[in-house]
Amino acid sequence: MDSARFLIHAGERIRQRGGMLINADVTLICERPKIGPHAQAMRERLASLLQVDVDRISVKATTSERLGFTGREEGIAATAVATVLVP
Repeated sequence: MDSARFLIHAGERIRQRGGMLINADVTLICERPKIGPHAQAMRERLASLLQVDVDRISVKATTSERLGFTGREEGIAATAVATVLVP
């Protein structure tokens, strides 16, 4: 299933409770591809799905220094942290 559907649902649940997404910070862990050229488009897409201003979304990348499955370029990992204000 398209992961956008899950993100849209999460944003809807926040708004249904009168909450607001303060910010979201996403870190991609990979050797390749280089994320820099795509980071702005990713931020814009996430902001659109979550219905927030793009300034509330951060996307960056790091490598695992050639360690583990990401270092062997067998996959990509990600971490995300969101701050949500609920009255």
